Amino acid sequence: MKNKTSVLPGEGEAQPSRCPDNSAFKQQRLPAWKPQLTIASVLSTFFLTGAFCLTVGVCLVLAANSVREIQIDYSDKCSDCSRFRENSSNWNKECHCSVNFTLKEAILGDVFMYYGLQNFFQNHRRYVKSRSDAQLLGRNVKIQRSYCAPFSTYRNGTPMVPCGAIANSMFNDTIDLFYSRNSSVIQVPLLKTGNSWWTDKNVKFRNPESYNLSSAFAGTARPPYWQKPVYLLDEEDERNNGFVNDDFIIWMRVSAFATFRNLYRRVRRVRDFAEGLPAGNYTFRISYNFPVAKFKGRKHVILSTVVWSGGSNPFLGIAYLVSGTAATLMGFVITGIHLKLRKKKTYFQKQ
Repeated sequence: MKNKTSVLPGEGEAQPSRCPDNSAFKQQRLPAWKPQLTIASVLSTFFLTGAFCLTVGVCLVLAANSVREIQIDYSDKCSDCSRFRENSSNWNKECHCSVNFTLKEAILGDVFMYYGLQNFFQNHRRYVKSRSDAQLLGRNVKIQRSYCAPFSTYRNGTPMVPCGAIANSMFNDTIDLFYSRNSSVIQVPLLKTGNSWWTDKNVKFRNPESYNLSSAFAGTARPPYWQKPVYLLDEEDERNNGFVNDDFIIWMRVSAFATFRNLYRRVRRVRDFAEGLPAGNYTFRISYNFPVAKFKGRKHVILSTVVWSGGSNPFLGIAYLVSGTAATLMGFVITGIHLKLRKKKTYFQKQ
């Protein structure tokens, strides 16, 4: 079909035709594959899909159940510090508490320490947007116009670094782990670096270029809820300071749910802990700084191992099992319908 022009009655000018071009694409003449659905192909698809999902689901559930995990809620055990922190005049004072627990069996392998929060909603739209990526990349440290408001500048114009509600509410409890062996108490060595993703550490977060961090952040102030400036987050390791601090990076990755956990430390496998955490008595010594009573929250410490599929969350395995079961049942239903219709067809043919 060629493009033609048409002339409307009473008009002398020709108008272009609205017919599509005479091409294989526009005339829908391109070669296509149309599957021929037969009972054999349909049933094999359902049964193979069901078998695959069931196999993967069983493997995932077994892997999740093999994870060793212990979770301790210290909200009530540190209730005195909780009440102490509710008074804003005590913001610069320290409060410590201890939580004792016992491991009846050793936790072998790599052991990870998490902190968990309950009833803390990070998925509010304004909370999620309350950050400045340009500032976190070290490009514009003293940024004033951004989504960080009202946590962007103080009344005197001094910019907050880092700005935003996410950074201002950063989890700042300090948790140390101690092991009681015979009559001695040994502090469990913990690794505070290497816990964040490589892309976060090297792409999304960068410190401003300067000969030292204190000069790079000169003329700025810490957020209201922080106890020290960003360039002193880790006074023991200069490479873990500023915007590239592992604890800060992990906190800035907001959660979609009100109950979540974030990686805090990893057990360093040396000396008595070369194989993991031996059985025995342990103590968490906590410097309590993060109040949760006002929003009816809870705080946990979790010690856990990991497997090839991740942590102890069985959701993915259960989802595969449900999908595989549904596909297999649908295959049996289709088989029953097919046999019934074939029997009825044979009956009519004999008549």
